[in-house]
Amino acid sequence: MKGFTDEQRDRIRSDLLEAGRELFAQYGLSKTTVADLTGEVGIGTSTFYQFYDSKEALYLAVLDREGETIAHRLSEEAVIEGDDPETVVREFLRFLFDEIETNPLVRQLVVSDELDKLREYRTEEEREAERAEEVETIRAFTDPFVETGAVHGEDPELVARAVGAIPYLTLHEDDIGSEHYSEVRDFVIDTFARGLAAEGE
Repeated sequence: MKGFTDEQRDRIRSDLLEAGRELFAQYGLSKTTVADLTGEVGIGTSTFYQFYDSKEALYLAVLDREGETIAHRLSEEAVIEGDDPETVVREFLRFLFDEIETNPLVRQLVVSDELDKLREYRTEEEREAERAEEVETIRAFTDPFVETGAVHGEDPELVARAVGAIPYLTLHEDDIGSEHYSEVRDFVIDTFARGLAAEGE
């Protein structure tokens, strides 16, 4: 990119990612403009397009980085370590629900229709790769339980997809009612984790 040193390019890209994370989390994709983003970073619109083709491309880059951060924290906190499937699945689901409910960027993405909009900017191959990666993250800790018969289900992918489906409950908070949501969420997590474990059979 003409006119910028490598250090300047790295700084601008990092600043755009930070500005994107903050603005997309607060206002969403539709209400955030390229001018908003460049204003935060102190660059011109033409400079923005030297780094990203669109605000959607920046949003996807922000989400990729956020996903890496969450995965790192999941590993650091040893959420999915242990030999008791009920405990591991319960803690994993609690981690995901907490992320959705407290991380403003993730919550904005989940409770709005922005995920559908952003899918238009991914190829089918990229979307399939994302889905496969999500399933593989879960299979990394559920497959050993399936192999040893510690959980119900003989199909490792089915078990992983079932675990991954539970957090979609957050999409129905309004339907459940805010006064009942927390209690219902905890009940579903506990009941699913306990029911998935095959201990005692």
